Amino acid sequence: MTQSLWTSRRARVVAVGVGAGLLIPVLAAATPAAAATPTVSCTSAKAGLAAKLKKDITAALATRKGTVAVGLYDRTTKTTCTLRATSAYDSASTVKVTVLATLLWDAKKHNRTLTTRESTLAKAMITKSDNDATSTLWKQLGLTKIKGFLAAAGMTQTKPGANNYWGLTQETVTDEQKLLKLVTAKNTVLSDNSRAYILKLMNQVISSQRWGTPSGAPSGVTVHVKNGWLQRSTHGWRVHSLGTFNGGGHDYMMSVLTQDNSTMSYGITTIQGVAKAIHKDLA
Repeated sequence: MTQSLWTSRRARVVAVGVGAGLLIPVLAAATPAAAATPTVSCTSAKAGLAAKLKKDITAALATRKGTVAVGLYDRTTKTTCTLRATSAYDSASTVKVTVLATLLWDAKKHNRTLTTRESTLAKAMITKSDNDATSTLWKQLGLTKIKGFLAAAGMTQTKPGANNYWGLTQETVTDEQKLLKLVTAKNTVLSDNSRAYILKLMNQVISSQRWGTPSGAPSGVTVHVKNGWLQRSTHGWRVHSLGTFNGGGHDYMMSVLTQDNSTMSYGITTIQGVAKAIHKDLA
């Protein structure tokens, strides 16, 4: 029994006049409330859209195992959907977008462009998910600069991985959506050239890594994607996908983070079920 709980019980027992010096803790322990299962929450300026998205995302996840977090923001219809928005996940390779954004943010602060070497590393990191290139840039930047960018971006829920384990950075859907919003609209953190560069590389991801959030995207939109996947002894496979979609009257972004997947392909299928539902409803 904790000291505080014992103290509160003792006060109650003494207050009701049990014989002096005799302590009889007769109170039953409180039954803990059952944790509510998180549900999809949506809002929209377009009539009926929020309810449809909530229903269809929920249906897409109904038969899926694993723990899934979803973030959607559509500028055109002012629509937002969230599920487990503040739950932290190991980032795996999705943190590579943050690494590139930090590199560009820092270069802007020093009024310089990227070197040829930095550009080569950045391209390999995003388009092929090259881990060595990421490690090189992560070490070059250091935690002070990475944390500086996160603060500037308002990504307060993101905790960089220690000891150069960038893939164990803790991230949430809330912060990944903040990052995608920065990359896709004018702001004071990233220059227009920096944003265009990030989107260009996310559009050039190799075909074998273009799964996830792009699944079911309508024709006529330009797709930008960065995925991550990592297997660990606890929580099985983490499989994540970040995507932004614009053109043809569309301007939206989504983040889907998953863990407790039995295999990588199981996680991909889960993400693609959610993505297809979202693209269909927004199209």
